[in-house]
Amino acid sequence: MKTTAAILVDLGQPLRVVELEVPALRAGQVLVQIAFSGVCHTQVLEVRGYRGADRFLPHCLGHEGSGLVLDVGPGVTKVKQGDHVVLSWIRGSGADIPGTVYGWAGRGVNAGGVTTFSRHAVVSENRLTLMPDGLGPETAALLGCAVATGMGAVFNTACPRPGQSLVVFGAGGVGLCAVAAAATAGCMPVVAVDVLPQKLETAVHLGATHTLLATDSVDLLAEVTRICCGAPDFAIEATGRPAIMLAALQCVRSQGGTAVVVGNARYGETLTIDPMLLNAGKRLLGTWGGDTIPDRDFPRFAKILALNRFDLGTLQSAPYSLSDANRAIEDLEQGNAIRPLIDPARE
Repeated sequence: MKTTAAILVDLGQPLRVVELEVPALRAGQVLVQIAFSGVCHTQVLEVRGYRGADRFLPHCLGHEGSGLVLDVGPGVTKVKQGDHVVLSWIRGSGADIPGTVYGWAGRGVNAGGVTTFSRHAVVSENRLTLMPDGLGPETAALLGCAVATGMGAVFNTACPRPGQSLVVFGAGGVGLCAVAAAATAGCMPVVAVDVLPQKLETAVHLGATHTLLATDSVDLLAEVTRICCGAPDFAIEATGRPAIMLAALQCVRSQGGTAVVVGNARYGETLTIDPMLLNAGKRLLGTWGGDTIPDRDFPRFAKILALNRFDLGTLQSAPYSLSDANRAIEDLEQGNAIRPLIDPARE
């Protein structure tokens, strides 16, 4: 069987859309027809070479999506042929199979436990979750990373109580899902901070009570303190910039204020903090995909989304085709799209 995929051959070079030979399924693997794939800043880092040396080239890309199970390998019990599923880089229950190798023009193309920039993908059983009821495949695709990480960072990592204040630095796909979760949790105020006005408009639609446009002339810490009538209880960092990670910790209140770092910095960048911030009783937390457990949390997040209180369609532009995968990455990088979706069946 053959399929079409957008693969990374060389760092810093455009993705190449090629025909791949799909290998036979091994124990614990599942063949999925991809319906939609999200495009994350992780792919920007990978393609541009901002994650350092890449020993797996050439390789497939993509780590969130939705699709249809076409076949299952030996021992797979979590899903069956005909099931609609969510694909995620976050491990759930089931067999953990490291990856596979596709064939391409006489050479191998590597793939991890899950990839989604293709018409079909061989996926490890534990990277699949049955698609919850009430969601279309476009929204379900975002459960795999944007929703899992953004909402999880609020519900699972920060754990705010109603009435506590929360600031989100970075109103991209993950940050906006954090805004929606904070509003659901009853936080007040919910402040969204970004450099692009159009993203802040979306933040208001998803539940932000206040927005702050970050410019060189704005004192972020002073403005956040003013809006929150004091230092906020929580800050979620979703930019991947060490300077903003530090600002998140600086802005929260002493004696219990919590900053959660979600964003991925570029390879080689470091974060330096004054220990006095920690001596003041502030907490700095990391999170692995919003500390989300897919089998537990995807149905819970889906119920919140299915209530139609928050329309994640505002995050998505018109779907891109695989041949437009490079444009999707560029649009995300330039801020022209919040969470691009790739439709592999689109011409």
